[in-house]
Amino acid sequence: MDLKKTALGIELGSTRIKAVLIDENHVPIASGSYEWENQLVNGIWTYSMDAVHTGLQACYADLKRDVLEKYQTELTEVGAIGVSAMMHGYLPLDASGEPLTEFRTWRNTITGEAAAALTDAFQFNIPQRWSIAHLYQAILNGEAHLPKLDYLTTLAAYIHYRLTGVRAAGVGEASGMFPIDSDRLDYDQTMLDKFDALIAPKGFPWKLRDVLPKVLPAGAEAGKLTEAGAKFLDPTGALKAGIPVAPCEGDAGTGMAATNSVRARTGNVSAGTSDFAMIVTEKPLGVHREIDMVTTPSGLPVAMVHCNNCTSDINAWVNLLAEFADAIGAPQDKGALFTLLFRKALEGDADCGGLLSYNYFSGEGVTDMDEGRTLFARMQNANFTLANFMRTHILSALSTLKIGLDILVNEEKVAIDKLYGHGGFFKTPEVGQRMLSAAVGAPVSVMETAGEGGPYGMALLAGYMLNRSEGETLEDYLDHRMFANAKSSTLMADERDASGFAEFLNRYQKALPLERLATEVL
Repeated sequence: MDLKKTALGIELGSTRIKAVLIDENHVPIASGSYEWENQLVNGIWTYSMDAVHTGLQACYADLKRDVLEKYQTELTEVGAIGVSAMMHGYLPLDASGEPLTEFRTWRNTITGEAAAALTDAFQFNIPQRWSIAHLYQAILNGEAHLPKLDYLTTLAAYIHYRLTGVRAAGVGEASGMFPIDSDRLDYDQTMLDKFDALIAPKGFPWKLRDVLPKVLPAGAEAGKLTEAGAKFLDPTGALKAGIPVAPCEGDAGTGMAATNSVRARTGNVSAGTSDFAMIVTEKPLGVHREIDMVTTPSGLPVAMVHCNNCTSDINAWVNLLAEFADAIGAPQDKGALFTLLFRKALEGDADCGGLLSYNYFSGEGVTDMDEGRTLFARMQNANFTLANFMRTHILSALSTLKIGLDILVNEEKVAIDKLYGHGGFFKTPEVGQRMLSAAVGAPVSVMETAGEGGPYGMALLAGYMLNRSEGETLEDYLDHRMFANAKSSTLMADERDASGFAEFLNRYQKALPLERLATEVL
């Protein structure tokens, strides 16, 4: 194996940090992972910096072990590296590169006042989880760290900075921090000026552009791995410095790359701890609180329906059932148990037999919930079976996404001809794919690499930087070099599934006051 022809993608996801190494044919050849979880600390969803550093290094060490076991080769270099992470959030650094506050993740719904004010000022939807909403809310709150602000980063941009010393981000990642001008592939200058004017009375010693990462498109080189960066990633000292590093991207951008959904009129759904749909648009859209406008890794405009909650509640119930299996002396492999229970859902009633659940571990912007409570409810005459129980939780995981997509389809007349699915929700063949198709009323395709998800997409973007020809676009590179012979399965839900989902969603929306009441009394 020629390590100089490989590309490494690392993604810090919500529940797992994962690394994927691909060869020159874009085939995954090794991987590593590390499980972690966010914490609610003083009302803030966060990951400690110690956890970030430890998890990243443990993930890379696991990758090294996999390479050594498979190829009897020590991983000392690669052709290119790219880092991705959960988009959005707030991670301000001082001039020495030290965090000024705890990392505030995308999951927080604590910036409602700021998001509403900026949306009104910009006439552009600014969601609560965007970095600029967090920054402005900190300003409104009068937080003491702001005069010391030197660099406002996301988690991906922070790791990129630690690896390279370069203050830059991919355009897709940057589009979750501040609105992007797709023609100029840079932050929208008019909105930058409006923000600076808005905060001018505060007298801060910085302008917004000065503290944001530089915006770079896919294919650009965003620095090289420094000696300190190599030691940061691999404390053993085996990893060599000098490796070119691609612009860091968010999990939305890597999902688009992993599913070849970067051309206009294509789309994908990423479903894991959170879920979001990305539709590459051909026209500007109106301002909708439920719809974000971000970009592809090459800068094309994308309509994004983002939901904070997807599989966390399913995971919790599967863990409970695994605990029961242990208690009766019949322990189950967790992966096999997920597959068994997901497939059981196919046997359920199309409308879930009168059962209802809300998977809101945290607040949910699409349904205007600042907090969340997980709920399960049923009527006395409901058909309370294991199949319906699992189907309820799977449909619940897609319901908020469906509410947002309906705005795109019904109000903005955006056509959805076909979607690609990726992420843990689609690991069990057919089930998640069929339920999503029932929700959107369109065929859903899943590639055989769908389980690799974001880190695979980041590896592809690093490979594009490494291997692209002069003038070769990301769209053409993925079409002709990566996905020309890719294997995928496409499935369209039948009328029974589609009408059943519609009935379930009707019940779900009517009972939303129950969820709101739960946040007030529990």
